[in-house]
Amino acid sequence: MHVTSAPEGSHLRLFGSGAFFRLWLAQVASSLGDWVGIVAITALSYRIGGASATGFTLAARFVPGFFLAPFAGVLVDRFNRKKVMVACDVGRAALLCLIPVTSTVWQLVLVSFALELLTLMWSPAKDASVPNLVPAAAIPTVGSLSMAAAYGTFPLAAAISAGLFKVTDRLADVSWLHVLRGERESVAIGFDVLTFLISAALISTLPLRHERNRVRPGAADPGSTGHQTFAELRVGLSFIARSPIVKAVMVGMGTGLVGGGLVIPLGRVFAARALGAGDAGYGLLLSALGMGAAAGVLGVISAQRHVPREQVFCFSVLGAATMLLMTAAMSSLGVAAWCVAGFGICAGSAFVLGQTILQTEVEDALRGRIFATFYALIRLALTLPLVLGPFATSLLDRLSRGLFGRDETATIGSSSFFLPGVRLTLWTGSLVVFAAAFFAFRAVGARVRPLAPGADAA
Repeated sequence: MHVTSAPEGSHLRLFGSGAFFRLWLAQVASSLGDWVGIVAITALSYRIGGASATGFTLAARFVPGFFLAPFAGVLVDRFNRKKVMVACDVGRAALLCLIPVTSTVWQLVLVSFALELLTLMWSPAKDASVPNLVPAAAIPTVGSLSMAAAYGTFPLAAAISAGLFKVTDRLADVSWLHVLRGERESVAIGFDVLTFLISAALISTLPLRHERNRVRPGAADPGSTGHQTFAELRVGLSFIARSPIVKAVMVGMGTGLVGGGLVIPLGRVFAARALGAGDAGYGLLLSALGMGAAAGVLGVISAQRHVPREQVFCFSVLGAATMLLMTAAMSSLGVAAWCVAGFGICAGSAFVLGQTILQTEVEDALRGRIFATFYALIRLALTLPLVLGPFATSLLDRLSRGLFGRDETATIGSSSFFLPGVRLTLWTGSLVVFAAAFFAFRAVGARVRPLAPGADAA
């Protein structure tokens, strides 16, 4: 599909095209609704069943992606992506309408699970459609805008949720609105439904055509058997394995996030034990991480036309490893905050560049499967540190006390080094990121032209 850029001087020039601007607005609405929905459903599950119910409900939103995302990608590549996105938005709005009448935790879990299945198809369909809406030169810029829409809406969603809860409580005090008493989440859910319907309306106007030959030659029609679905899934996975640059992005981002993701669950412990800073120090580190990531994204927007993105991606992963190593070595809160900001800059630029590489290097016929696999990998890579980080820290705490005594201090000559388990865990994470950077450099150095979708036998 040939795409023309927005006219020079147009206010749409930043977005590459008017069509992508509409898709971006739809993503803002959809992401805002998704975040508001998570807050509302979490609050409702806690009210119904307490903390354990909240855990089950959140698990229903995040666990399916580990196993079902690649299959969702097959469907995205098989069907009209515009219709997939519209159907997912309308479906999510319909599912949300069921929530006010749910009365048990398991009903909420089932609705949350179904919502996640639709989101698993909506997100890769959106990313796979971007190269068909903007010129190739605009892809890094619009990738940054998409990232802002996906994650920058969370603070706004949290504020909107809190505001809606408060307004509902006030309205419930009015005699003829007493039906709202105890239904504070329902108003937020109603707002969520509206955002998804707005997204569906915007997406329905996009000039996205379904390519009849998108599925690789020899594939069955959309009503194909489960065997054919697995065959198409294998084609996507084979493409990842045999394309050096795509594999570099997958391994670089996935492995890098396993190491870098330790900053989130261990940041509070690191601030308290290694820096002696407490919760205020932890807040400063998180702020530095967020501002650094934003700076990295903006840097990609301004410099993407003048740099080789594959090499910069590799150096960004390497820079993230270096900054994480330096952060873990610091004993001063101020210096550690600067190092964390540097880590955020490298991580933000690597994420956007990785997305851009996938959108430009992967054929349209495979793009849905590749992005679905990419998001499943990202999800897994961010979850593993949450599970393994505290365990590894406890284990390395015992190791440090066994080697250096109860004070966990190593003495070399006249110098002493405090080596708590959290510092050793972050250093281990940095080594994982270094390994990811090494692999990415090797893969880029061995780069060959990406395979055509039909080059591999099912």
